[in-house]
Amino acid sequence: MHNSDTKIDIAEFHWLLEILQNVDVGLVVLDSNYRIQLWNSFMESHSGKSSTQVMDRELFELFPEIPEAWLRHKVDPVFLLNNRAFTIWEQRPYLFRFRNYRPITGTAEFMYQNTTMIPLRSSHGKVTHACLIVYDVTDIAVTKLALTEANDQLEQLSRTDALTKLNNRGYWETCLIQEFRRYQRGGGGPRWSCSTSTILNTSTTLSAIKPATKCCEP
Repeated sequence: MHNSDTKIDIAEFHWLLEILQNVDVGLVVLDSNYRIQLWNSFMESHSGKSSTQVMDRELFELFPEIPEAWLRHKVDPVFLLNNRAFTIWEQRPYLFRFRNYRPITGTAEFMYQNTTMIPLRSSHGKVTHACLIVYDVTDIAVTKLALTEANDQLEQLSRTDALTKLNNRGYWETCLIQEFRRYQRGGGGPRWSCSTSTILNTSTTLSAIKPATKCCEP
């Protein structure tokens, strides 16, 4: 019975190793000296470095482009406080500078990444290692950046005259309202009891006044 249980445990351990190696996220385990203890297939494929090449070597030695002070500021509390930490691509596009191989998002130069850092406790309950989980979020990042760029272009078009490419009346009305409100907040002079509609009506009246022109008779 004991031998049968041992075989089941070995089989389950083998399954766990297969999952760790084939899961579609990067898994890196660091000890307290930032030496690599686990490097799965995802990291091998995208870094070009095998697990035998990186095992027991310091992370910053292998990847000098990683800001050491910044990463230690993130990971040290994981060891000390037994808390998780996170990084998102909006704050820093990536932790490891990997090339982007996705055909759909081929316009991206590198892989955008989110990272989760979790504490790993020993059998004595002490945090001895930290696991970095690296997610490829290139598709999400590229889509969001494209949407932001499109919105910026629409905003530019909405305040620009199509013929002259100069700022249109709506743009100048917005500027007028903003400056008037800034004047009121600053308290640099008498506070006018004018509403936004009054300012717009004044702007409309002023825009209707045409400048006088001199006619020259031959």
